[in-house]
Amino acid sequence: MTTAADRQDEIIKEFSMLDGNLELTLQYLMELGQQLPAFPEGERTEENIVKGCQSKVWLVANLDDGKIYFQADSNTTITKGLVGLLLRVCQGLSPEEILKTEFFFPSKIGMDRFIGTQRSNGFASMIQQIRRYALAYSLIKEGNGQ
Repeated sequence: MTTAADRQDEIIKEFSMLDGNLELTLQYLMELGQQLPAFPEGERTEENIVKGCQSKVWLVANLDDGKIYFQADSNTTITKGLVGLLLRVCQGLSPEEILKTEFFFPSKIGMDRFIGTQRSNGFASMIQQIRRYALAYSLIKEGNGQ
């Protein structure tokens, strides 16, 4: 299994091939968002909206065999691509692995160049929500003696 760091290195490599071209970068980000699996309509609720995002972002997580699996969606294509990147990094990791993850890929790909302050704040909110899920599931695992 690949680590969160390996996955981030892969993202950095992909974005480096775009050579800093803003238009290509945004187009690629939108394509990544389109690759997210369909989000269940029943999960498109107020409780699953990530607070702090300018766009609507829905995020849910399930613990299966000690690993967390996320599903997400957004009402804007760029934001959908951003949450898709985070899911690539965190999908199928244990709660402990997620809590230890340092998200270094945004600065390495120069994300601040192609998303504004509002989206940057929203991106930070998505990371916080992923960490909240990881913390909650780690406490559940501890409580179950796993």
